[in-house]
Amino acid sequence: MKEITVDSNPSEALLKKMGAAYWPTWEKEVSVFPWEFVTTETALILEGECEMTPADGGPSTTFKAGDLVVFPLGYKCTWEVKKALKKRFKHSNGNIVKCTFNRLKRLSNFIKSIMK
Repeated sequence: MKEITVDSNPSEALLKKMGAAYWPTWEKEVSVFPWEFVTTETALILEGECEMTPADGGPSTTFKAGDLVVFPLGYKCTWEVKKALKKRFKHSNGNIVKCTFNRLKRLSNFIKSIMK
């Protein structure tokens, strides 16, 4: 199974190039739940801390506020949200409906930002 990658110090230039400011947000309270990624998801963690344990029994991955995380398509895991989580996220590859909805949301956020 592919592994999660974590960049604990993404540069502002990289985040700007990726358009992270326009990604939609998602929040989750402290909890534990199973998940399977149906897209490749790139996430910028804004708040909180989480540990993810792969379903195949491999080593867990911890990430926290400030980290840029990539969850590979098909990754099966258990989320353990240790501190309430807030993230910005972008879907690519995989489920076309989720990817299309995510692109539309990013475009909407970008338009809102220039209309201010």
